[in-house]
Amino acid sequence: VQLQASGGGLVQAGDSLRLSCAASGRTFSNYVMGWFRQAPGKEREFVAAIFRSAGREYYADAVKGRFTISRDNAKNRLDLQMNSLKPEDTAVYHCAADRSLILSRITYADDYDWWGQGTQVTVSS
Repeated sequence: VQLQASGGGLVQAGDSLRLSCAASGRTFSNYVMGWFRQAPGKEREFVAAIFRSAGREYYADAVKGRFTISRDNAKNRLDLQMNSLKPEDTAVYHCAADRSLILSRITYADDYDWWGQGTQVTVSS
């Protein structure tokens, strides 16, 4: 599956952004989807994941209550609504996909087989 992330930008603390990830090439609904981010000088970290059907979403503690992951299987699209952004949310955000992840592995970047190119989010204080 090919993934294309978009929607990043420069915002102020407290603002909102909505990232999108367009998928093509295979049956999108078969994939577990995730968002990861990587700040300069830091390792890639888990942000959120959603299983094949709605209602099974998981978040990193750092974003819980502020970010919402969603998917539209009919449109082959994954979204990340980010509210109350903080300067520490500044990073390149990547979408990722895998067909066979289990719950205990969703936070591990190495377990995802397909990745988008990333979109920059910068939050100024």
